[in-house]
Amino acid sequence: MQKIIDLLIRENVLDEAKLQLFIDKYGESKLSIANLLKVRILQQESMDEVLLKELRMQSFEINDLEGLQGIDTTELLKKQAKVLGVEYIDIPSIEIDYKLIKRLPLKQLVRYKALPLFVKDDQVTVAFENPNDFEAKGAIERFFHGKIMVVALARKEIIQQVLSHLDTSEKVEEFSVDIKEDLEKGGAEAKTDESPAVLKLIELILATAIEKGTSDIHIEATENNCIVRYRVDGILQENFKMEKSIFSPLASRMKLLSNLDIAEKRKPQDGRFTQIVRGRVFDFRVSTLPTMFGESIVMRILDKTKAMVQLENAGMSSVSYTKFIEAIHAPYGIVLVTGPTGSGKTTTLYGALNEIIDAKDKIITVEDPVEYQMDSIQQVQINEQAGLSFPAALRSILRQDPDKIMIGEIRDQETLRIAIQAALTGHLVLSTLHTNSSIAAIGRILDMGIEEYLISGALIAIQAQRLVRKICQSCKEVATLEPKLKEDISKFVSPNAVFYEGKGCPVCNNSGYVGREMISEVLPVSETLSRMIASGASKDELTKQAVKEGFFSMFQDGLKKALEGKTTVKEIIRVARS
Repeated sequence: MQKIIDLLIRENVLDEAKLQLFIDKYGESKLSIANLLKVRILQQESMDEVLLKELRMQSFEINDLEGLQGIDTTELLKKQAKVLGVEYIDIPSIEIDYKLIKRLPLKQLVRYKALPLFVKDDQVTVAFENPNDFEAKGAIERFFHGKIMVVALARKEIIQQVLSHLDTSEKVEEFSVDIKEDLEKGGAEAKTDESPAVLKLIELILATAIEKGTSDIHIEATENNCIVRYRVDGILQENFKMEKSIFSPLASRMKLLSNLDIAEKRKPQDGRFTQIVRGRVFDFRVSTLPTMFGESIVMRILDKTKAMVQLENAGMSSVSYTKFIEAIHAPYGIVLVTGPTGSGKTTTLYGALNEIIDAKDKIITVEDPVEYQMDSIQQVQINEQAGLSFPAALRSILRQDPDKIMIGEIRDQETLRIAIQAALTGHLVLSTLHTNSSIAAIGRILDMGIEEYLISGALIAIQAQRLVRKICQSCKEVATLEPKLKEDISKFVSPNAVFYEGKGCPVCNNSGYVGREMISEVLPVSETLSRMIASGASKDELTKQAVKEGFFSMFQDGLKKALEGKTTVKEIIRVARS
C-alpha cells in the first residue's frame, strides 16, 4: 500500500500534509485507501486516472493492487478496456469454447498471450493480456479465415491459468501415448519404467504440483484408469486421468526413485527422494498401499525453504506473534503448539527454532520423521525398529547437555513426563500436541496422567492454530451472508460489517480460494493461571481468567482476517468454530 500512497503523493492526487493530519487523528492502523476516500482526502476519479496511467506504462500490474481496500481492480480493468477501445470480459462468468482453442497451435497462444473464448455469428472473441500488442493481434487473426476478430481485455492470471492447464493436459496425453507405444512393443515393466516418456511424465506431475501449491500428490489405480490428484489448500482435486496401463510403469519408476522394492506389491512401503523442481530443492516422502486394483501412491511434498520460514511471515496476527515470541525466548519451560494434522504445527516449530537459534546454545530435535534439515542444530530421527522411540531418544538427548529441545510430537504419557521434567530442570522445550484449542490442551495433559503441580510449573504458553483458505483475488466479490452465519458471528462483529468470497474461476479451479494462511490463539500461562491450574480449576474458570488477561481466541482472529478480506466467514466457521 505504501508504494501506491507514495505514487499518489508524487502525482499530486494526495496531499501529504492532509495525510499526516489523518494519521495524527486516527492512527497508522486506520490508514487505508478506503478510509482516505471516505474522509475525502482522496478523490476516486483522480486516483483511478493515475493508476490507469501507471498500468499503461506497466510500472506495476493489476495484481499489485489486489486486496487494497478502496481499490476495485475489476472496475479499473473495465475502465482500462474502455480507454483502449475494447471489451472487458470476466472469463469465470462465461463458457469457454475449448473446441475453438484446439483449432489453434497452443504454442502460438502461449507466445502471444491470447485466449480464444467463443464464436458468435461471424465474430470470434479473443482475450489478450495486452490488447495493444499489434504483433500478437495480427498473428492470431490469421488463424480465423473469414471471421472478424473481436479483441477483449481479461485478467492476465486467468488467461495464463487456462493456457497452462491446456499445455499440461496436452503433454500428459503426449507422454501417455509414448508410454503405451513402449508397452505395445513388448518392453518388460523394468524397461518401460526407464523410458524417457515415464521420466518426463513424472517430472510434469511434480512440477505441476509445485506450481499449484500442492501439499500431497495421490496417484491411484482404479478399475479402468490411473488417476492423479493433488491436495491443494487441504482439498483434493483431480488433475489427470490416464489409461490404466500407464499406472504400472509410473508406479515402478516412483518406487525406484524412492529406493523401494518394485516387485513388492502386496505390502505397504515407505521411502523418500529429493528432486530439484523449477530450480528449487524438494523432498518427497512416499507411501505405497496395496488396493483392489493395484496400489495407491501418496507423496508428501516437503519444501526445504519452509524450514527457514520467519514467524512474522507465517500469517500470525500481531497479538499472537508478540505473545509467542515472548514465550519462546524464555530461558526454560515448555511451549506447546496445538492443532489437528495438517494445521502447520511443524512449520511453526521450525519458525520458532529459526527465531531462537544461537551459536551459544546446543539445540537438539527429535522427530518422526525429520521433515526439514537445518544447519547448526542436531536432529534425531526416530527408529522404532532399532529401539529408538521418543522416550528413549529424549533420555539420551538429556545426557547430551542441550539448552533447547524440540520434540516433533508428544504422543504418550512417558514422552510428556520426560518433556515436562526437562522443562522444570532448566531446558526450553518446544513441542506439538493434538487438541482443539489452547485451553483444551491443559485438560488433555491432565487426561494423560500428569499432575497439576507439574503442569503449572512447566508451562510457559500454548498456541493453537489452523490453516484457513484465502479468497482468490481473481474472482473476489462482496459476500451475502446467510441468516444463520450472521447469527453465529453477531457477538463479534457489527451488523453492517462487509465480508467477501470468491465466486470461482480457472485460477482457483472454481473453488473460490487460493493459498492458505494461519489463524491462531496464544495463551501465555501467567502466575494467576499457573496457580489456578495447580489448584485444579475448571476449563470455564481458566477461560474466564484468560479473557480477563486479554486472551484473543482463534475464532476472533479468523473473523478479523475475514473482515480484512483475506478469507470467508464460511471458512472460519468450518475450521475454527468449536
